[in-house]
Amino acid sequence: MAVVPDPLSRIADALDRLAPAPPRAADLGAHPAYVWRGGILAAARAFAPLAPDRLVGIDAQKAALIDNCLRLARGHAAQDVLLWGARGTGKSALAKAAVGAVQAQRLDLALIEAAAGELASLPDLFTLIGSAARPFVVFIDDLGFDTPGDARALRSLLEGGAEARPDNARLVVTANRRHLVPRAIDEHGEAVNPRDAIDDQLALADRFGLSLGFHALDQQGYLAIVAGYARAHGLAFDPSDAIEWAARRGSRSGRVAWQYAIELAGRAGKAL
Repeated sequence: MAVVPDPLSRIADALDRLAPAPPRAADLGAHPAYVWRGGILAAARAFAPLAPDRLVGIDAQKAALIDNCLRLARGHAAQDVLLWGARGTGKSALAKAAVGAVQAQRLDLALIEAAAGELASLPDLFTLIGSAARPFVVFIDDLGFDTPGDARALRSLLEGGAEARPDNARLVVTANRRHLVPRAIDEHGEAVNPRDAIDDQLALADRFGLSLGFHALDQQGYLAIVAGYARAHGLAFDPSDAIEWAARRGSRSGRVAWQYAIELAGRAGKAL
């Protein structure tokens, strides 16, 4: 005789199908990189950072960031880092390349990438990773705030808050402006309480123990990056064509150099 499930069991099964259990967090010790999204830590599908020597024209920034990551991987005191400056100058690429460089030395260090919109959930991330047996770089790309008040949560996470980030985690943040928060202005374009506005800007920027600036490339630096990509992928290029490519885009940057390398590969019938 068939056993008929009781009504409560059928209801519970139906609810499970409608609202399945949330996915489990990825193993904190198993992956080189993760993504923090929607309160869930997932393994990054493909973590393939550039080799640091492919990043041209930012040698001082490379050395400082890699050294800081090495300290963190070795359990030594390390800084939270702000990478600021012009668009397309290698800030994001360097953040990932520095972690990759440490991993290449067989030291245990993982990257966790969190979108700027996930800032409010970072305390949950820190709770999750705080007891892990490995260090983490928490990478937030292209961060900026419209008002000083929006930035106070990050200040608490960096220093002095009740839920500050744990000792095995350091933040690496990229931004297009050094102080992250624009100065408040009135309808006449004048600063409103300029001293207070400046203090709010500096109060956040000063929380980063290491602040590295990235500046727009000159023509020689841009061509050096193009040449590096061309050598790495066996591509021939005409410097005047590379300059014209950048001129049409209105900027010279590492990002534009990479886009030009893609164009060269496409013209040559190659894949990158």
